[in-house]
Amino acid sequence: MQKNEGFTLIELLIVVAIIGIIAAIAVPGLMRARMSGNETSAIGSMRAINTAEVNYSSACGQGGYTGSLATLGTAPPGGNQGFISPDLGRAGIPQKAGYNIVLTDGGFMMGPKDCNTTDTVVGYYSTAQPINFSSTGNRSFATNHTGTIFFNNTATAPSQMDIQSNPPGGTANILQ
Repeated sequence: MQKNEGFTLIELLIVVAIIGIIAAIAVPGLMRARMSGNETSAIGSMRAINTAEVNYSSACGQGGYTGSLATLGTAPPGGNQGFISPDLGRAGIPQKAGYNIVLTDGGFMMGPKDCNTTDTVVGYYSTAQPINFSSTGNRSFATNHTGTIFFNNTATAPSQMDIQSNPPGGTANILQ
């Protein structure tokens, strides 16, 4: 008598097909969850910049703000750490969780010198834009010295002009 143990090729193909169907259902959900996490991180970066700018203005900026993440990352005299975390407070354009984070002076007037003898400005403008729109994020974010965070459902962050004219005629949406 011959004893057959094991699985037939048909049974194995059915199992592989079922696993493929389950994976096809799960992957889009995982991608949406990842994009949502990236967007949450970008919003957190905008909030961190707002907080760092307020702390910088009161502790070192003599009432002025900076238009540079590197300046926020520099410790004041007698201090041992900057006003923002090292992952954001470095020269260049930091990339965090699929977003490019940028801080500029926003074209605002010059302010007083800070405690490190660096020029300050009376306002700032910061953006977080997805590196690959609809892959790393579906929204772009911006904030300024008012502390409000704005967003667009496009690859381009709300402009300084959109923020200033919002809500009457601006295209930016208020996040908080």
